[in-house]
Amino acid sequence: MASHDQPAMFKSRVNLVLVPVVVRDKQGKALGNLRLEDFQLFDKGKPQIISKFSLEKSAKPGKAAPASEGDAAEKTTPAPGDIPERFVAYLFDDVHVNFGDLARVRDAAGRHMASALQPTDRAAIYTTSGQVALDFTDDRDKLQAALARIQPRPLARSQMQECPDVSYYMGDLIQNKSDAFALQSAIVETMACLNLDPKDPASLQIARPQAQAAAQRAVTAGEHETRVALATIRDVVRRMAAMPGQRTVILASPGFITPDAYTEVTDVLDRAIRASVIINSLDARGLYTDTPDIAKLSYDANATSNKVQYDRESSRMQADVLAELASGTGGTFVQNTNDLEGGFQRVAAVPEYFYILGFSPQNLKLDGSYHSLKVTLKPAAGLTASARRGYFAPKHLEDATETAKREIEEALFSREEMSDIPVDLHTQFFKTSDDGATLAIVAHLDMKHVLLRKEDGRNRNVITIVSGVFDHNGNFVGGVTKTLELRLKDETVARLLGPGMSIKTNIEVKSGAYAIRLVVRDAEGQLMSAQNGAVEIP
Repeated sequence: MASHDQPAMFKSRVNLVLVPVVVRDKQGKALGNLRLEDFQLFDKGKPQIISKFSLEKSAKPGKAAPASEGDAAEKTTPAPGDIPERFVAYLFDDVHVNFGDLARVRDAAGRHMASALQPTDRAAIYTTSGQVALDFTDDRDKLQAALARIQPRPLARSQMQECPDVSYYMGDLIQNKSDAFALQSAIVETMACLNLDPKDPASLQIARPQAQAAAQRAVTAGEHETRVALATIRDVVRRMAAMPGQRTVILASPGFITPDAYTEVTDVLDRAIRASVIINSLDARGLYTDTPDIAKLSYDANATSNKVQYDRESSRMQADVLAELASGTGGTFVQNTNDLEGGFQRVAAVPEYFYILGFSPQNLKLDGSYHSLKVTLKPAAGLTASARRGYFAPKHLEDATETAKREIEEALFSREEMSDIPVDLHTQFFKTSDDGATLAIVAHLDMKHVLLRKEDGRNRNVITIVSGVFDHNGNFVGGVTKTLELRLKDETVARLLGPGMSIKTNIEVKSGAYAIRLVVRDAEGQLMSAQNGAVEIP
């Protein structure tokens, strides 16, 4: 039997397309009584075979596995009672929001956090500008202080009204879609705000390039702010993937348009689905109406009328990305309500049930192209299904090694316990200094349930054992991957069948409370086990 250790480092790649689906009845209640045959899934309009189907029930805080007895110099103490079970990242879009909306949504979030967060919850605060960031904590005072620091931080847009005043939506029509009517509206406004005579042919020569330049500036600024916002959401999802428990992102934003950022949106969805991160969205505008912005100067009645229509269309489109991120990850989207505290209450609650549909696309071309998705229900009467809208085809296929590594990573950063292989988790620690200790994590395997392949007179398998340690706030402290290459003689197998086999991993830690996660994977049977433990080192 050969063994070697290595640091537990992971990355994720994708082949199987996963589609979270939330099914609700007429009252909006999530249903958990549907079966595989009740769903139909279409990729670019073509029906697909659903090869993976699971019903997920929202995790509820539970008790950590008690630390076991051992013969070490010092044994573990009972598990701390507030080991984190749920992680909530509050992400505020300070790039796109105005001051009035931000003040209301910030106050509502503060009241919500003060009353709704539980002892086993850990919350973090992030902003799309990156100017305010507080990592996961149970310190409510730090959360309130971080909230108070959030303010609007537009990155590229001028705070002064320009001549002409062209929005990102209108600029995209002019610059990228060659919309002659939108350009003419901008030209008319330019003439008005520059006091040019519209009857003078020279006025057009001045107004046209200025309108086109304004459209270009609007597109450049809008694209930059959209990509910054999506990159931040992606980074928050990546951070959430390393948290050992239920993971929820609450995105509070007025929304933003994404005319050329479809790839970035899909990348966020893929990362979130793979990491079991649910994105819930709250429209920070509250109950809004399609009325003209009276704060803007009006130079020309016709130009103003046209711009009002463009602003209405833009306002409607802004919410699309919020809806897509929510529906695509099994989350909730709340809009058109001034009860923002109630909105936070709704988006902080994970749907009681949601389904994961998985399929391997038929005749898939590895070209990175976009595939639209549609999920329908056979018992459709009175039911609605929310699901992701599409995905981009990969550019390479995942091999067996990548698949195994991804499955182990997903299990390590979960709190779900699995027992395909009977494994007992034992923990011990030895104090090495006043504030340091060696933590021993012992995995005891029942060899009667380990599949062995006979080859060249030996019984073979490869067992991967990953031990992970997480601190009081759920941060990954460290981990070790042990790979056991079994090449056992028959007599060795017979000797191990009764007592089993123990494998010990040592990790250096400081004094404090820790959650332990043990994952074991059998290469031959592709079976998995995962156990939770906890220890407090004085």
